[in-house]
Amino acid sequence: MQNSNPDPSVASATMPLVGLARMTRLAMDGADLAPLRAELIARLERDASDASAWLDLSTLVHLQGDRSSRIALQSEALKRARHFTHGAAGAAPLRLIALMAPGDFMANTPLEFLLEGSGIALDSLYLTADAPLPRSLPEHDVGMVAIAESDANLPLLKRLAASAVSWPRPLINDPDRIASLTRDGFARLMRDAPGVAAPPVTRMNRAQLENLREAVSWPDCPVIIRPVGSHAGEKLQKAERPQELADYLAEVICDDYYVSPFVDYSAADGLFRKYRIALIDSAPFAVHMAVSRHWMVHYLNADMADNEAHRLEEALFMERFESDFAQRHAAAFRAVSERTGLDYVLLDCAETGAGELLIFEAGTAMIVHALDPVEIYPYKRPQMRKVFAAFADMVRRKAAARNGDAKITVSAAVP
Repeated sequence: MQNSNPDPSVASATMPLVGLARMTRLAMDGADLAPLRAELIARLERDASDASAWLDLSTLVHLQGDRSSRIALQSEALKRARHFTHGAAGAAPLRLIALMAPGDFMANTPLEFLLEGSGIALDSLYLTADAPLPRSLPEHDVGMVAIAESDANLPLLKRLAASAVSWPRPLINDPDRIASLTRDGFARLMRDAPGVAAPPVTRMNRAQLENLREAVSWPDCPVIIRPVGSHAGEKLQKAERPQELADYLAEVICDDYYVSPFVDYSAADGLFRKYRIALIDSAPFAVHMAVSRHWMVHYLNADMADNEAHRLEEALFMERFESDFAQRHAAAFRAVSERTGLDYVLLDCAETGAGELLIFEAGTAMIVHALDPVEIYPYKRPQMRKVFAAFADMVRRKAAARNGDAKITVSAAVP
């Protein structure tokens, strides 16, 4: 899309992005990313104003593990443009614009994966808390607040909330609702929800944690502790005694932490099972299930790729999800949907011995993809197609509810 909008805050990149989804697929397929990196650098040597090349290069170096360069390169991109298109340019029956924040891969909902093959065109519009919201917007049929909950994003979400109520097109996910998904905020939100186990989560600074360590009365169960803003088990630890907490504080130095009682969710066979569920327009969909002997379960470090029995269990979980897991936890899913008020939200969760849904985290930035090798996970791609189709159908319903079947082709002012 060429930029026809004089507002510099929505200046458009002239080239479509290669994008995160395509690069991730190449990386997971074992492709050498060096030629693509060289191509992007050559584009910038020819034209330093090529914002898409800057942004794609920032994504590529992040995939290669260089987060600091990611942020610097992304900053160069956003100096030149704030509006980017994904994939081949051209007409599409429906255009979704994602409202994005600068940052790493956890800063925004990774929509590229969800919309692959949907026929819905995806644009990204980057916003910042220290710059005015655009006076006018690129053309779109539906908007989505892709900005995820984080301390860094909170000012932007709060600022955007004032405009969301009068957004000129249908908008997926209310920014105020996203902001409520802090670990401690979500635990309060789900307190006493039917069918949900929601252990209290407390945000503490270092001094408060030192007081907990020195308290005469240590909690009667282990606690789990992690830095605020951490994900995927990064620096997450269980402490059963004050000395273990002291050792943790000596090793992990930051300003604020989340602390919660540890809940033993192991099954009768001693294994731990963690589920990722997508709630799309209130309906639950299975994303994955991981099985591990360790309480801290993540799909990438769980024993899945090398354990055929665990993969068979995941395949059966997906096959029977609608008639089994979704029915068993229908009240819990309904409570999450009603209390979060979000059109699209993801849960990382487990089942307690009492049969409740133990929710570790709710958020909008967790990845949902169909990149796992088919020869190892033949059951996954059909399940992901269900998830992607449900998401695309939600976008179409949002557009139809506001605009009927007519395609919107005009830009609109934001109050």
